[in-house]
Amino acid sequence: MGKDNDIESAGDTPAGLLAELHGYFQQHPVTGPAGHSYIAAGSRPTMVHAPAPGNTNWGVIEHIGRTVGEVDQFTRKANPAATEPPAHVAAVYEWCVENTQNAPEDVQQRRDALMYRQQLEHAIAMGDKDVVRPHRCPGCNTFGLVWDRRTLSVRCTNRRCLGEDGLSTTWTLARLAHEHVIAQKSLRVRAT
Repeated sequence: MGKDNDIESAGDTPAGLLAELHGYFQQHPVTGPAGHSYIAAGSRPTMVHAPAPGNTNWGVIEHIGRTVGEVDQFTRKANPAATEPPAHVAAVYEWCVENTQNAPEDVQQRRDALMYRQQLEHAIAMGDKDVVRPHRCPGCNTFGLVWDRRTLSVRCTNRRCLGEDGLSTTWTLARLAHEHVIAQKSLRVRAT
């Protein structure tokens, strides 16, 4: 991933943002039903865990668990002989890259898109909804994307960029990540 990311500022990376989640949610405890999560407020399954100490945010714990689990599953599928994952969750990205560096190019591209999507998710989970703005709309190629918390998707604000239903087009974070990785690869190829 490196320094090619549009949204990197002050060293933000998927690993860095994941590491920040724990500290951020300790300093900003949940005080309302919507919480900090990019997941919409509403009924959630009943917890079967013992009560958490202090201001533990179970949504963040679940987010981190899903994130690490997804990277682990991807890495092991790409490389069944992968080494054991690291103990520190933020090191999981470096571990993934190390264990997939000899994988085919399409696998490495999917890895980079997965990591970039998670970087966007981490930023949104910490309240940075503007993280989608530097991206062009995959449909009309203009700027003006916004995060839509209701639909948990990215919406294009261009009035001419409409879907078949006549409503604004929406995109997943996965689609934005895919487009970003493709664009970065194209820039690297043109630079050489």
